Amino acid sequence: MTVAHILKGKGRDIVTLPPHRTMADAARLLAEKRIGAVIITGADGAIAGILSERDVVRALAQSGPAALDHAISKHMTAKVATGRESDTLQDLMSQMTLGKFRHVPIVEQGRLIGIVSIGDVVKYRLAEIEAETQAMRDYISA
Repeated sequence: MTVAHILKGKGRDIVTLPPHRTMADAARLLAEKRIGAVIITGADGAIAGILSERDVVRALAQSGPAALDHAISKHMTAKVATGRESDTLQDLMSQMTLGKFRHVPIVEQGRLIGIVSIGDVVKYRLAEIEAETQAMRDYISA
């Protein structure tokens, strides 16, 4: 199974914010959308960074409540690992495990086309395992 299969099932909605917005804005958006990360984009729409729940917690631990008034750019992860639609689930799981992150923006031809979370990967991997199990049951029964 590839990233394209995941995006086909979950959709290609992407939540973004510009880097000048505040951490409070980002925290509200994360809570409102019930998501774990937001992609930070520049004026040209290119990925400038990613801000995750972990980044918000780190900012609060470092700066206290004042962190909520900081620009997102101060606390976002600027070096963003991305994936492609052709990546396999195994590729994506390895990338997430090695990098210790839970969200991967998907980029094709320099354009942001989706985002995949570890929850998405687990959901599709479980579906894959269930399909394999059912195929084995059917084979044994036949």
